[in-house]
Amino acid sequence: MTIDMRRMSRMLAFDEASGQLTAEAGVLLADIISSFLPRGWFPAVTPGTKFVTVGGMIAADVHGKNHHSDGAFSTFLDWVDVLCSDGEIRRCSRDETPDLFEWTVGGMGLTGIIVRAAFRLRPVESGWIRQTTIPAENLAAAIDIFERSADSTYSVAWIDCLSTGASLGRSLVYLGEHAAHADLPRKQLQAPFQTPRKRKLTVPLDAPGFALNRWTVKAFNEVYYRAGRSKTGTQLVDWDTYFYPLDAILKWNRIYGRKGFAQFQCVIPLEQSKDGMQALLEAISAAGQGSFLSVLKRFGAQESRFSFPMEGYTLALDFPVNNRSLELMNRLDEITIAHGGRFYLAKDSRLKAETLAKSDTRVSDFREMRKSTSAAETFSSAQSDRLVL
Repeated sequence: MTIDMRRMSRMLAFDEASGQLTAEAGVLLADIISSFLPRGWFPAVTPGTKFVTVGGMIAADVHGKNHHSDGAFSTFLDWVDVLCSDGEIRRCSRDETPDLFEWTVGGMGLTGIIVRAAFRLRPVESGWIRQTTIPAENLAAAIDIFERSADSTYSVAWIDCLSTGASLGRSLVYLGEHAAHADLPRKQLQAPFQTPRKRKLTVPLDAPGFALNRWTVKAFNEVYYRAGRSKTGTQLVDWDTYFYPLDAILKWNRIYGRKGFAQFQCVIPLEQSKDGMQALLEAISAAGQGSFLSVLKRFGAQESRFSFPMEGYTLALDFPVNNRSLELMNRLDEITIAHGGRFYLAKDSRLKAETLAKSDTRVSDFREMRKSTSAAETFSSAQSDRLVL
């Protein structure tokens, strides 16, 4: 049985002094932004879509383009109310029932039902982002840009996963800062939180299976890279464009055809990141199963009991579902494990239980916690069944 929390969608309280918002689990991030950005507040950590709920962000302990500087969503989470297997709602935090708190963030909803939570927003002076675009000729250059830009609040790279040779991993690195009043032209100063309304595009039908192949992805990557290079430097972009580019395209999943797509996201520890990422990109390029939605980010040192990030680099990819892509992802699993990495459960739809256990020594402790608290008898999912969580 799936429990839909979207009817629990009330924002309950807000503290203007601290930026703390108390909200039910079904509140959408999009609604938080529309309510609080005009008042000068923005999510402190946001994933790549605004169409997620508060409960989902906690369960996945989502990260954004600022993990290297601010950590994951849980950094700004003050407390959570969880409906546990005995029917009791327990408030947990770092000080109150801390074990439940630490297992719940990143626990994929398997400790109980997240009912409500309190978390902090960040103050901002406008709805604009100062985006700096820096082309990188290969993976090594991209990593060097990330390391030199550690003081940037936000950083992310689009990466060409089909490039080869000296251009392996060529990228466009996007740095970002919330624009202050001093950064805005006079026209935008009059209404600093007002940004252009975007026309929503919709993919009208499922693309044929042959449409997404090595050659179409390679052509897209070439055009995208050249277009990005032409915009090198710093410019103002609206918050929606910087944080949620795909949200502007409704039903974008249809470009992958009727079988849909599978996502892959891993993190490689810092000391092995360059070698591990190079091995991943070489395998993808050799297989010819490129992803045009390929994202590279730098993670900071913050870790928690069971959430995904570790200090290092994370690569996120989307592949059309077919036998060749699934075989490739199995190979990417092996490379990740060989370099000490692990996988993001929020993006997983095809990992094997033994693969997860090899990649993450915390899995056995998570299973034991679920058993000892009777959570395993009450809460499960298709993913937890597949991964024996």
